[in-house]
Amino acid sequence: MNKAQENFLKRFLTYLTVEKSSSLLTVNNYERDIRGFAEFLVERFNEDFQWKQVGPLDIRAYLVFLNKQEYARRTIARRISALRSFYKYMVRENILEYNPFAKVRTPKLEKKLPVFLEEFEINELLNLPEQEGLGLRDQAILELLYATGCRVSELVGLTTIRLDLSNQFVLLLGKGDKERIVPLGSTCCKAVKKYYAVRSELMAKYNVPAHDFVFINNRGGILTDRSVRRILDKYINQLAINKNVSPHTIRHTFATHLLDHGADLRAVQELLGHANLSTTQIYTHVTTERIASVYQKNHPRA
Repeated sequence: MNKAQENFLKRFLTYLTVEKSSSLLTVNNYERDIRGFAEFLVERFNEDFQWKQVGPLDIRAYLVFLNKQEYARRTIARRISALRSFYKYMVRENILEYNPFAKVRTPKLEKKLPVFLEEFEINELLNLPEQEGLGLRDQAILELLYATGCRVSELVGLTTIRLDLSNQFVLLLGKGDKERIVPLGSTCCKAVKKYYAVRSELMAKYNVPAHDFVFINNRGGILTDRSVRRILDKYINQLAINKNVSPHTIRHTFATHLLDHGADLRAVQELLGHANLSTTQIYTHVTTERIASVYQKNHPRA
């Protein structure tokens, strides 16, 4: 990719970060997908290709290439979406006259129901951490994930000022810097209070520069989302269940259990921080399937 085309990409990534307030993960995903297309164009044309020379035949050739490489439909759809946004930005900035990806259809995706833990499974998981040292931190992490349904990015970005244990609520900072208030249960608050003592000891022990992030690593530094995944993996292995569990699985579990116990769908939407109700409605399919399954298994004439 020549310097001019590289510059357009960098401007777009800056736009995502500054104007759209996209997360670092989102920006990195966009960059990777667009650079993947650029590599294809270099092979198709040469190092001096221009974004504006891309037309329907080039896009069709790219889709054929992706299919030959046996990329999953979801991956192809994500790449098309990234390129559509990139070209939309260039049209907006008067760099191009039209968006060649505007009418490109994305592959139809199978709707996968979210994986979640049953109530007995989440209870077993929450009882696994040791009640001392970093076990108290892990307990607080698991309790907060299940109590709030927060995203892992929201968890690691949480600061002490946003966590009000006396009034039992947390102010989460979600996608697009949108804030939402989520109540906390007494069990979660107790777990966080116990962990705070460990947090202070670790930060003092390693003489860590003062910071107000709630969750820290074993040397007092700021915990990363990757570390949270490793912590959860540790306890899932101990639990020995045949499910692919991630921090997002706990979010699914939170929503599913609320609906199971009669929560209003719009209330769950607010708690999860979903912009559209349609995103939350996937959980109604989960609960409906479970009801049907229970009926089939237990009704004598099912």
